[in-house]
This record gives sequence, C-alpha cells and structure tokens, in this order.
Amino acid sequence: MSDAALAGVVKADKVKRGLLYRAGKKLRPLFNRFLARNSLVGDPEAFDKQQFPWTAELEAHWPAIRAEFDQLMQRNTPIPALRDISPDHRRIAKDHNWHSFFLWGYGYRIEEGCRLCPQTAQALSVVPDLNSAFFSILGPGAHIPLHTGVTKRIITCHLALVVPEAKEDCRIQVGNETLYWEPGQCIVFDDTYPHEVWNDTNQTRAVLLIQFKRPLRLPGRLLGDLFIGAIRRSPFVQEARNNLAAWSRAHKLLDG
Repeated sequence: MSDAALAGVVKADKVKRGLLYRAGKKLRPLFNRFLARNSLVGDPEAFDKQQFPWTAELEAHWPAIRAEFDQLMQRNTPIPALRDISPDHRRIAKDHNWHSFFLWGYGYRIEEGCRLCPQTAQALSVVPDLNSAFFSILGPGAHIPLHTGVTKRIITCHLALVVPEAKEDCRIQVGNETLYWEPGQCIVFDDTYPHEVWNDTNQTRAVLLIQFKRPLRLPGRLLGDLFIGAIRRSPFVQEARNNLAAWSRAHKLLDG
C-alpha cells in the first residue's frame, strides 16, 4: 500500500507555535552552552565511539537487528515517511524519500514496533538513558538539508544496517566532520551542530538511529532533563505519537 493511501489518516495540519515554544527557541542557545560546559564527554561534533562502551555491545547484536530489518522489508511492512509522522520534521523532510520505523520515541516505547522487532528491542536495552530509536531509511537520491537538533542533552548514534556500494557517495556532514557508514558499525555525533545528509546513489541507506542522554554533571543534568520533559509534553511530540498510532491502526485495518 502506498504512502498516499495511508498518509490520509495522519493530520497534515501544522502545530501552532505558542509563546512557550518561541521563548524556548530563543533561550535554547543559552541552555546548550550551559549543557556543553557541564558535559562529561566533551563537546565535539563527532565522538570516538569508544567513549560509549555499550556501542560495542550494540554492534555485537548487528546480525539479529539486520535480520529483523530485512524481514520488515521482505514482508513489505508499511513504514511511514517521517514527514507524515513528525510535524517538526516537515521543513527538512520535503518529500517521501525518508522513512522511519519507530521502536522508541522521546522516551515512549512504541509497542507495535517492539513487537515486530523483538530482538532489536532487546538489543536496545544496552543503551543507557535511551530517548529514541528507529530504523531511518533514505531512498536513492535522498537529501536531508542542513539543520540542527534541539538540545545538547541528547547525543545521536547510527548503527549502519544497509549501506550503498558507493559508500563515498552516501555521507553525513556534521559541522566540519564528514562521516561515512560502515555496515555493522556505529557512528556517534552531536546533532546540535549543523548537519546535512546525502544519498547520491541509486541504492537505499538504512541505519538504526538511536538518541540517548548525554552524560552531564549534576547542574546540567537537572536543566537538561527539565528541557527534555518539556519536549516530551509538547504538541509536536504528542501529535507525532497520535500520528504514529493512527498509521498503525490504518495499517491493521487495511491488512484485515
């Protein structure tokens, strides 16, 4: 079934940006500078993954995670375009060439995703302070324009699952760092630095995208958790949860 067939169940209305949102956006650079000063792992654009020993454990689970991803593809499991789920991504996800299959989202466990991929869900238990986890799938020729993440409380990890043969033509630029994916390997970076993604190939790229809380000293940890809590309760995250639930219900109805 097509994206268009299922996207009709998802609201396309933009969430109104209220006073609290606008105030938070203005204060965000100040918050992020404070969090960077309280970071226990520094503030680089890209991290040495050995700073996070659990990445080796996650990589050890790669065969099982890749097998479950392959099963989703072989069963033609409908996977929504990110723009149809997350209202806050519509600016950078301008077409339907970026799809996301969620297992966790902003601290919320997505039961259907975890049910369909139980070994992946189990493998994620090694990630401390897990915030989000989903299969991020870029189609051939996909481009994600330059953008920045919300908060330095969060660090991003990609476990590469499917990488085009011409790896040099599929890359992510994070600040001044250019990173490439290797199957079964993790890359770890700070998405609050401007970053951009290209898949200049005729093949699909897929990663298990994980967001986890940055290790912080106590003052920063308290402020960062307050900020994350506000995001979890925001209209953007709540609409994304509702859209994902609507997509799942529509999939079950159409399959039935």
